[in-house]
Amino acid sequence: MMSKIKGIYAASMSVFNTDLSLNIEKTVSHAEKIIEQGCHGVAIFGSTGQAQLISVSEKISLLNKLSKSKFKDKYLIGTGLNSLSETINLMKIASSLNFNNFLIMPPAYYKYGDKEVIEFYSRVAEATPDSRIILYNFEKLCGYKFSIECVEELVKKFPNQIVGVKDSSYNLFEHLKLDNFSILPGSESKLLKGLELGCTGIITATCNVTASLSRKVYDDFVEKKEQTKNKKLCDVRNVFEKFNLISGLHSFMSDEDKIYKNVLPPVSLLREEDKLQLIEELNKLNFTLEFLKRP
Repeated sequence: MMSKIKGIYAASMSVFNTDLSLNIEKTVSHAEKIIEQGCHGVAIFGSTGQAQLISVSEKISLLNKLSKSKFKDKYLIGTGLNSLSETINLMKIASSLNFNNFLIMPPAYYKYGDKEVIEFYSRVAEATPDSRIILYNFEKLCGYKFSIECVEELVKKFPNQIVGVKDSSYNLFEHLKLDNFSILPGSESKLLKGLELGCTGIITATCNVTASLSRKVYDDFVEKKEQTKNKKLCDVRNVFEKFNLISGLHSFMSDEDKIYKNVLPPVSLLREEDKLQLIEELNKLNFTLEFLKRP
């Protein structure tokens, strides 16, 4: 039996040059930095990483660089691709570099139901027998919301490959109960409640900046200590949620390094007044870029 995927995972940001090419070195070092700040791991090429907007060739270049990272075993690989064959091809390339944990969302744009989703993942699983797949449940992005029955059916069919779900639609994490299966809500505000219900952790956009806070809440839960940081963690998440998360994160981080100002259209930075509001509200919580630099 393989180990469950558990802990604090960031949906890692991608870093771009001014010409909008992917800055591979800085994207990898950003991922390593947030692991050092407390994440158990990171998801590369999720929606926060603008994966759907990045070329396949750049993704392959990044995977090659990532395979030499000191935290090589801590990455979940997203594909950010609608095409079944391209999804499988990118997973095979990742597998050849010894990455076996994947975060895969069903294709966007088309309307479909459970039956078609089972068909999609069945083909992915059959083509990549060494893969361990976390289903990505986020109706807002792909138009489909996983049912409990669909997840149960996929796990029954591929017990060694369908190993978890990232639940950003929040219809699963309170009700889905499966042995040896990882359930990871997509928000820090669901972390503690989720752990109390038997979830294994979180995968979230804002863990790019809340790694140390999230890790403290997680560790205190595991060690049965009193919670002292959960309110602050939820408050920080709630501030970011007033804005587009990707825009907010890039705007916030751009004060540390202006390279974070580069985003791929149609993604944009926050408007200046929104950025000022974001930073002002975070300052009230004593949450600043300096806070992130603390060990």
